[in-house]
Amino acid sequence: LGDTAVGKTAIALQFAWNHFNEYHPTIDETYRKQFIVDNRPCLIEPMDGEGTDEFLRHPWPREAKGFILLYSIVSRSTFDRLEEIRKLVTIKDKGVIFILVGNKCDLATGREVSTEEGAALARQFGCQFIETSAKTAQNVELVFATLIRALRQTRSDTIGTSFAHAEPRVKERKNKCIIL
Repeated sequence: LGDTAVGKTAIALQFAWNHFNEYHPTIDETYRKQFIVDNRPCLIEPMDGEGTDEFLRHPWPREAKGFILLYSIVSRSTFDRLEEIRKLVTIKDKGVIFILVGNKCDLATGREVSTEEGAALARQFGCQFIETSAKTAQNVELVFATLIRALRQTRSDTIGTSFAHAEPRVKERKNKCIIL
């Protein structure tokens, strides 16, 4: 999730197809990639919507448990809007997992948001922080792997809590996890 032109589509394309396109207008696309994280396979479906407000009106983002909050390091306004975007999601579900991503680190000479500011906001949000470049593929896979690990940890903690209280356990899918 993020403002227009922060690289949402570029990151999804780079992750799913190892492809970068300078300009690719978004038309509510879905991508899929079989991905191995910690020797365990998962199916990742990064959902790419036109804009944050429109995207959140669709039914499927409401079911998502993991979100990438994305801003451009060369645009202060995209960084400043992140709190508002995060609140739009947490209104519906306080238990979602976020990862904060500063994109376009290949354009560091035009940087408007420091790495330290990104890290500080991630601490405030209680999430992890990574800077990436969809253009060079720097840290793109790391973003998704980090989010998958956080989702698996949350699921593991929930299952452990349920087990400790002797509640019935629902059989889990063992070979894949899907994130939006």
